Amino acid sequence: MFADSLIGLFSNDLAVDLGTANTLIYVKDKGIVSNEPSVVAVHIDSRGDKKILAVGRDAKKMLGRTPGNISAIRPMKDGVIADFEVVEAMLKYFIRKIHNRKTMIRPRVIIAIPSGITAVERRAVRESAEAAGARMVYLIEEPVAAAIGAGLPITEAAGNMIVDIGGGTTEVAVISMSGIVFAKSLRVGGDKIDDAIIQYIKKKYSLLIGDRTAELVKMTIGTIYPVEEESKMNIKGRDIVSGIPKIIEITSSEVLEAITEPANQIIDAIKTTLEKIPPELSSDIVDSGIVLAGGGALLKNMDVLIREHTELPVIIADDPLTCVVRGAGKALNEINALKDIMLEN
Repeated sequence: MFADSLIGLFSNDLAVDLGTANTLIYVKDKGIVSNEPSVVAVHIDSRGDKKILAVGRDAKKMLGRTPGNISAIRPMKDGVIADFEVVEAMLKYFIRKIHNRKTMIRPRVIIAIPSGITAVERRAVRESAEAAGARMVYLIEEPVAAAIGAGLPITEAAGNMIVDIGGGTTEVAVISMSGIVFAKSLRVGGDKIDDAIIQYIKKKYSLLIGDRTAELVKMTIGTIYPVEEESKMNIKGRDIVSGIPKIIEITSSEVLEAITEPANQIIDAIKTTLEKIPPELSSDIVDSGIVLAGGGALLKNMDVLIREHTELPVIIADDPLTCVVRGAGKALNEINALKDIMLEN
């Protein structure tokens, strides 16, 4: 007991947004201290043993550019752990980096997770954080954390609707009195939008492009709703027929055509959620609107598309990319007051 309290004195408690695309870390009383890609470069020897070479930005530079015995891995897929061992190593790296590589520090950790994951997947997240050095692990659902981070009054008896579009999942939820009234977790997010761009270019131009190129296209000229002024950009890839590298020009209207299907899936999830909630909460949402968080909120005209399909006010949260980790950080600072919204297992 004494040892636990002593460790507690020297630990900097953390809130973690363990995302498919990026991992963000908030330290109590300091704010967000780390925002790096959820990528790990691993060397695999002849016996199959793994050695971590790089984590975060350094590892992302290696995606698609490594020799056979080195793999740049994204250990999170669709918001859940795809490679337990690599996630543990990634968390351990981030925790030690934040604490200046001191190995004795064992912080309390709050981790934001998708609302739709299974008990087994939740346990995997908890166990990976404990193995990485956490003294105590709390789990909070991403839409709840995003709503807190966006400043929504979730403790009041009123409907608050949040749509958190991340790399691996889209979380749609209506929250009232600190609880989720109805939520839909969709394994569609930034990654599926990137995949749609890759497949479109492959089919239309017989050109193979990588994930990083697709992400650049999405961020540079991507739009999810028709625009008056067409944007264009050149992209490089490998011709499927000749095998020779080549450059093509792609337009914003082509990107729109490519990503229509994942966009429609997000719209359907929002409509389903609106249909399932009580009328009293519906009337609240008519007044307060739908709040967008996550990296997908920054996709051009996402708010316009949702507004057209729902006829409701749509507001993009301040700094939507960090909403989840800021909300988890606020929960960390008020852990006793907000314990009711944590997940037990």
